[in-house]
Amino acid sequence: MSRPTINMLLSGVGGQGVVLASFVLSHVAMAEGYDVKQSEVHGMSQRGGSVTSHFRFGDKVWAPLVSPGAADILMAFESLEALRYINWIKKGGLLVYNAQKINPSPVAAGLATYPEDIDGKIAAAWPRVQCVKANELAAKAGTVKSANVVMLGAVSPALPFAQETWEAVIRKAVPPKSVDVNMEAFRLGVATAAQPEATCATGA
Repeated sequence: MSRPTINMLLSGVGGQGVVLASFVLSHVAMAEGYDVKQSEVHGMSQRGGSVTSHFRFGDKVWAPLVSPGAADILMAFESLEALRYINWIKKGGLLVYNAQKINPSPVAAGLATYPEDIDGKIAAAWPRVQCVKANELAAKAGTVKSANVVMLGAVSPALPFAQETWEAVIRKAVPPKSVDVNMEAFRLGVATAAQPEATCATGA
């Protein structure tokens, strides 16, 4: 029986580790025998600019880009980026987002305002949402820099990959001195998916 193609869109801000997360996803899928297509869009790739990554895997995948309304999973590393790309999710799809606020350039320059009650807006816009306190969990693991790995752990139960494969790929993808911290970050992410927070409010 052929395995269906799964479409994911990753969205975030430069410096959040979106590219590393996409790299890990791709190598986990390939290690499990899937055909993989992946493409990154760096907008303004410097720290603070918007970054997206398209990730598709299945028995045979012909094109790298996910179309609006076709994503099985939107994995957003920042709350406004979740709201910005929510229309890319297909009916019944899953939104997993990090409850972090990073002011985009127009807001930082005083030309616009960050939306109030963004968590409420996200909940009203999409029914299947998993909010993750990724920065808080990453700090608990040892460094806030591992928030992207927390996000990988949080999304992992929604994907058909063995935890052993995840951990093997992460061990190779991160610097040797940070392996233990990233392993703990991944496991904390997995745990938060199993026991989602009762409340998850976006903070700085």
